[in-house]
Amino acid sequence: MATPLFHDGLTVHTQSHDYPIVITEKAAIEHNSMAKLITPYIRGRQVLIVTNDTVAPLYLNALEKELTDQFTVRVCVLPDGEQYKHQSSINQIYDVLMAAHFNRDVTLIALGGGVIGDMTGFAAASFMRGVNFIQIPTTLLSQVDSSVGGKTGINHPQGKNMIGAFWQPQMVLADMSTLKTLPARELSAGLAEVIKYALIMDITFLDWLEVNLPAMMDLDLAVLGDAVKRCCQYKADIVAQDERESGVRALLNFGHTFGHVIETHEGYGNWLHGEAVAAGMVQAAELSQRMGWLTAEDVARIKRILTLANLPITPPRIDTQTALSLMGHDKKVKHGQIRLILLKSLGQAVLTNDFDEDLLHEVLLQHLV
Repeated sequence: MATPLFHDGLTVHTQSHDYPIVITEKAAIEHNSMAKLITPYIRGRQVLIVTNDTVAPLYLNALEKELTDQFTVRVCVLPDGEQYKHQSSINQIYDVLMAAHFNRDVTLIALGGGVIGDMTGFAAASFMRGVNFIQIPTTLLSQVDSSVGGKTGINHPQGKNMIGAFWQPQMVLADMSTLKTLPARELSAGLAEVIKYALIMDITFLDWLEVNLPAMMDLDLAVLGDAVKRCCQYKADIVAQDERESGVRALLNFGHTFGHVIETHEGYGNWLHGEAVAAGMVQAAELSQRMGWLTAEDVARIKRILTLANLPITPPRIDTQTALSLMGHDKKVKHGQIRLILLKSLGQAVLTNDFDEDLLHEVLLQHLV
């Protein structure tokens, strides 16, 4: 087997258990290497691979073939898209598990992006009250964010990710070579989450991104691998402190309260998650500016890097009362009060309900003009 051009990793420490993130290149195209990397983390002899009809033609056959030599393997191929992240899809996973007479020794493998990872993790958390699962994220967004930290779940018509569980994987395999088959729009959506880490945690990473973003967009896998490791380390450090999002972990949702309003209002899948988060980060930054925490140049800098990543910086037209109502379903609402992640400065985020609601209304209204 050829030596990968990029191979690195780190460990996520949680109260549940510790697990590795392996960040590599060419695992999907080098014979047997993807299966070899995950096999040590498969419990028992039963395996269910959950994927979608976009990813399956690319990577499923090789993985299934190699695992079949050692395990009893079944496959569940779901439709691709955020609009299918619901209970009916979870039931399809259960149906395959039940038909195969799989038990608590089964390992579920999520082969796909964030939607597949979230649903597979939720199915693993709930089938027989909890079974093993492994994440093989194939999109940039899932590699840097959703595959790490154990947040799993599905959407409800009135709110995104409102039904789910905290359930940590046994390992995460992030193969940079899968990004070669990722559509440009999906790559940009992933870059929104990468930029988010810089804005909330590390201004030096923002400086790095402003230099290296063009190489990432040109699919320089070594640079992408470096960025993925940085983001995973940021998230691992936070998850180690706050596995179940009772405190500091909420900061990772910068832009998400506004973004989830967009996704829910516009219909799941019409705006990609990263696109909605990008526009949501701009709204959060604009509110931070109105509160005197960011300068106009700070907000302009945020808009510039998002635009460079081919991401939207303006939300769709949404009635203010509708937006506020949807915000009321956000998981960060506490004692009936909306809490937002805002920026004290570039690289420093804060979770607060201490904001002027009139200023929030101004931010929501300005995009109706």
